[in-house]
Parts: sequence; structure tokens; C-alpha cells
Amino acid sequence: MNPSSSRTPDPQRCLDLGRQTLQIEAEAITGLIERLDDRFTAAVSLILACRGRLIVSGIGKSGHIARKIASTMSSTGTPAYFVHPAEACHGDLGMITRNDLLLALSYSGEAEELILIVPLIKRQGAKLIAITGNPQSSLAREADVHLDAGVAREACPLNLAPTASTTAALALGDALAVALLDAQGFGADDFARSHPGGALGRRLLTHVRDVMHTEELPIVAPESSMAETVLAMSRGRLGLAAVTDKQGFVQGIFTDGDLRRAFATQLDFQQKRITDLMKPNPHTIAADRLAVEAVEMMERHRINALLVTDSNGKLIGALNMHDLFKAKVI
Repeated sequence: MNPSSSRTPDPQRCLDLGRQTLQIEAEAITGLIERLDDRFTAAVSLILACRGRLIVSGIGKSGHIARKIASTMSSTGTPAYFVHPAEACHGDLGMITRNDLLLALSYSGEAEELILIVPLIKRQGAKLIAITGNPQSSLAREADVHLDAGVAREACPLNLAPTASTTAALALGDALAVALLDAQGFGADDFARSHPGGALGRRLLTHVRDVMHTEELPIVAPESSMAETVLAMSRGRLGLAAVTDKQGFVQGIFTDGDLRRAFATQLDFQQKRITDLMKPNPHTIAADRLAVEAVEMMERHRINALLVTDSNGKLIGALNMHDLFKAKVI
């Protein structure tokens, strides 16, 4: 935009257009629901039966959507990659084999670059799934399976810029990816293996055993005094003391919060036993549970620490919210 021609926008018109855009795009996606039929199932079956990889292709705005669909497929258990149709005409077509499957996106269904490579794909014996907005288009007619992503109108006030149509195509690609994910039994562990980096990988791959403390745990016996318990808490530096019997079974927990409340009541720390102030039957977690489950449990019960026990209820570790922050799980 030319700076000299910039204008102060009308706030109400901005809001109206923003809401209208969201409404039109929402209607575009909702309209797809009624059109999903056995062709969608056939597309899923075709992809599942593919012995090679899913090649996703499109040009212009459809090309950007195709890249996103290929990325989503790859991260959810369906090996896929994007091939630019223009580059395919200049050598990249060699990347595609008879065992592969082409998913082609073109709203008009007449994108010249895609139409040009379809016969070459077919000659190799590869199958074709097309997502277009025109069931009578050339691409739709040549496809083994055609998915209709047509929309009533674009969100653009001029009804020209691809907006609602690209949103619909993207949503349809997501629908395919989710159906494939479920059909392949793709689970959280599989997802973690394809997303090992960053916060997502940490959240999915970190288990309680990876962050819990196991050495020099602050443990006291039920008959311990408050003074002995406070001393154990100080040495442990976890903000808690675990109360266990002689066999190591958890009887209760005493935390910094409990200690502050005890101070407020001016108790005799030498005479008072920990069993009088501890929380009996505390919340515990197993070492093989995901660290994010520990976060969820702490938030749900509004606590800052958890004891880790084995299947029999014996204490094997402890962790607090700080450990989860340090591990960057939160």
C-alpha cells in the first residue's frame, strides 16, 4: 500500500468485515459436512492402500494449502510430501513412482500445471485424488476419487481472493488426516516420535520418572514430632515430607502449606505428632505416567507436590511443580 494513500479505518466497518469473514468461512466448512459421503471413505481407503507415499500438489494459494496438508499428514502417520506442479514439469516428476498417490488441489480444477502432469502420473500407474470446487472440471473428471470443496462465496468483498475456498480445502485435508490417523491406530507415542523437538516433544516424551527425586527423600515415621518433620523437610528441599510406615507404604504427606498453617495455630512443635497434622491418603502418581499428567493432577487438586509410588503403594520418589517448570513441561 502506498503510504500516502493510507486512511484511518472505520472501526465498526473493520469489526463488521472481520465477523462477516469468519461467518462466511465457518459456513464454508459447515457446508462440507453434508457433502461428506462414500467418496471421502474411498479417498481414505486409497491412501491407506498406498504402498508408496502421498504426494500433495497445488499451485498458488492452493499450493500453500497443499504444503500444510502434506505437513499435517506426515506428522500424523501418513508419509507425505509436497511437489510443486511447475517443478514437476521440469524434472521433479521423477520423484513420483507408480506406488505413490497424488492428492491434487485446485479450486477451479483447471490449473494448467496440474492438468499437464496428470496424464504422466496416470501413465506410471499412480492413483489420483482431487480436491476441487468444481465436480465437472478436468481434474475432477480424471481423478480416481474427487472430493468437492466448493463454497457458496469467498469472504473477500470482491468475491475474488481465495479465502473461504482455501479454508474449506484445508479443513477437508485435516478431516482426511484425522480419519487416517484413527484408521492407522496412530497414538500419542507415535506423535511424540515425529515431534521430538521443542515444548511439544518435552510434553509428550517426559515421564514422571524423568523428573522425580529418588535420593535423600524427606521421609518421616508416623510417630515423628513436628520438629523432626520440619528438619526432614529442610534437608529434602522439596517443600514436603512423606510419612511412611516401616515397610515404606505411604501414610500421608506434610507440605510447606501445612507448616504455615501450623505456625498460625502456635502448636508445640516438640509435643505434636505429625499424624495429627499430615494429610492422610495423599494424591500419588506412578513413575511411568506422563509428566503432563502430574501437572494436570496438581492443577486439578490445587497442590504443588506429588509423591510417586509403585503399584503396591510404596514410596519411590517425589516431585513438585518447580521440577516440572525446570523440565520445561509447563
